Amino acid sequence: MARRKKIYEGKAKTLYEGPEPGTIVQYFKDDATAFNAEKHDVIEGKGVLNNILSEFFMLGLGQIGVPTHFLKRLNMREQLVRSCEIIPLEIIVRNYAAGSISKRLGIDEGTQLPRPIVEYCYKDDALGDPLVTEEHIAAFGWASQQDMDDILSLALRVNDFLSGVFLAVGIRLVDFKIEIGRIYEGDFQRLVIADEISPDSCRLWDINTGQKLDKDVFRRDLGSLTDAYSEVARRLGVMPNNPPAPGKPTLVN
Repeated sequence: MARRKKIYEGKAKTLYEGPEPGTIVQYFKDDATAFNAEKHDVIEGKGVLNNILSEFFMLGLGQIGVPTHFLKRLNMREQLVRSCEIIPLEIIVRNYAAGSISKRLGIDEGTQLPRPIVEYCYKDDALGDPLVTEEHIAAFGWASQQDMDDILSLALRVNDFLSGVFLAVGIRLVDFKIEIGRIYEGDFQRLVIADEISPDSCRLWDINTGQKLDKDVFRRDLGSLTDAYSEVARRLGVMPNNPPAPGKPTLVN
């Protein structure tokens, strides 16, 4: 499609004006970052894989009644999404201890948690996306109590869905993060899953071997990130037969 006006460029995606009012084109880049962008590289084909995988998960959520901003995939690197007001929070759902919760609480990595734990971080790269409580969220007006109730419900529904999908292909969903957006329809608003769902935003371990199939491969220098993401796509049945050369998007039906 014709390139439109750039709205925003982040670490992993670029947003452009959509063809219709209220729409945005989301372009998936090959950039990989970690440790608040202190570590950076360009991983050939990463954006293609994340675009296809995010489409798969967003469509699946829509089929079980979880609202998302996703409209359709346009090509190998772009998808059309609804424009929405992003709530300035990262919502993290943890099923097993890993990453920051292991460091903060001294829990061995891989320990199954008594129940899914939902955490909130304030979205601000300059501050390192600090952990916040519902008290902070209410006090600073980032979300209402009704919003928080709805966000918790959405997060747990996404967790149930993703856990089942990954379990069926021999992958353990350790944790993941999502973003939530507000869409206004007349005088009413509704909350939707926004941004993306991909191995960039999940921790995924092979159930039998413990092999990491997520961005920790890049964070910890454990091998090829493209190979890890390709394995996830292959198991889920969405791996393109002929992966395109970066920068040359083609439509896959």
